[in-house]
Amino acid sequence: MAQQTSVQPPPSVEAVPDQLELSKLIWSTILAVDHANRSGNYSVLRDLGAQGFQINNDAATLAQIFAGLRSQRIDLANALLVPPTYLEAPRVVQPGVIEAKGVFQLRPTAIRFDMFFQWEQGRWKLFGISVQPGTMSQPAAPQPVPAPATPPKRRN
Repeated sequence: MAQQTSVQPPPSVEAVPDQLELSKLIWSTILAVDHANRSGNYSVLRDLGAQGFQINNDAATLAQIFAGLRSQRIDLANALLVPPTYLEAPRVVQPGVIEAKGVFQLRPTAIRFDMFFQWEQGRWKLFGISVQPGTMSQPAAPQPVPAPATPPKRRN
């Protein structure tokens, strides 16, 4: 007698993953950046990304992007000790792409992040990333866009 199996439909690419899955994506990405910073080898971080991320970022480019964070010797692995705090609700920014923006409330240096993940080959993969140190005395929030140096001309 043949064994009957149920086939689960793939997760909707329109839905943001649940809290646990999203936390795992963020933690694993932070850890990949930490390993790359410690080793100086950004090829694994690149290879974990979606195809578009890989096309736009070779290992040397990623090393340049994270040079400031690396020179400050921020221990990103500490982020594994606390849950991420979201600055805004994770959201779908375009079909198949989600954004998660938040902070790991660590002392003395908080870690701010803005990550994009793309649904590719049946799973979420890194599509874009920003990781910056913050401070506990100031809330780690996105920086306001500065006003233009000269006001726009009015038309009568």
